[in-house]
Amino acid sequence: MTPAEIRTEIKRLYNETTRVTIERDLARAVTLLKVLDGDEERARVAVYMDGLSQMRSEWIIAGRRAAQKKATAAHKGRKQVRR
Repeated sequence: MTPAEIRTEIKRLYNETTRVTIERDLARAVTLLKVLDGDEERARVAVYMDGLSQMRSEWIIAGRRAAQKKATAAHKGRKQVRR
């Protein structure tokens, strides 16, 4: 792949990633990033790499909050049944 093709693929991964595909897409983007030669080429895709990483972090936090909220609601439901 040419550097331009790699940049295009990383940009595509960024634009099309979802909660379900983020881990796979980020891993693919890192693999592609490693192929690029030099800091200048890597700097061109840095914003997309940062964006992918940020999305993954936000989705992980959101998932944990949802799981915690669900567990809390289930716990409260059990308490009310016991009374």
